[in-house]
Amino acid sequence: MIVVSDASPVCYLVLIGQIELLPKLFTEVLLPRVVLEELLAAGAPPAVRTWASALPAGISIRDDAPGTSVGLERLQPGECAAILLTESIRADLVLLDEKSARRIAVERGLRVTGVLGILAEAANLGLVDLPAAVDRLTKTNFRYSPALLKSVLERFSKRRLAGSYRFGTPAAGGSYPPTIPTSAPPRGASFPSVQ
Repeated sequence: MIVVSDASPVCYLVLIGQIELLPKLFTEVLLPRVVLEELLAAGAPPAVRTWASALPAGISIRDDAPGTSVGLERLQPGECAAILLTESIRADLVLLDEKSARRIAVERGLRVTGVLGILAEAANLGLVDLPAAVDRLTKTNFRYSPALLKSVLERFSKRRLAGSYRFGTPAAGGSYPPTIPTSAPPRGASFPSVQ
């Protein structure tokens, strides 16, 4: 499965020590060049800059894709670039955390998940302890509602017990992903950080 990621999922996975999940879950992870620039920016956490300066195998940089940005004007540059690159190469999935970016990507017919979806899938495969990973995530500035996290953990437990959770499979009602709404720092906020 080929995926394109915005900066937010990468930042949070680095900060909680789970960035190695990306190449384990996906055959190829692509970052638009503008996303790499965000990850290397002076305002990014040192751990994120260090990771971005020596990308591991399976994670590649692509030039920002040309395309119509109509309807993307209110998104951050990395979100816009991730959506356009996903469309241009017909990637299987785009990784976005910001609610508005996720909504627009779905409206454009893209399959979307975020850091919580990645963690849930990794837990489904036995690659991560979901409650522990979510606990580490809550110690960053990742915005979430307690009800959302409770729902994610409960849904994962139920699906895990029933054996019905499968990443990349439409949820009830035919939509993808098994929608786990996530959020990211507000516009203009600094990069994710550990509290």
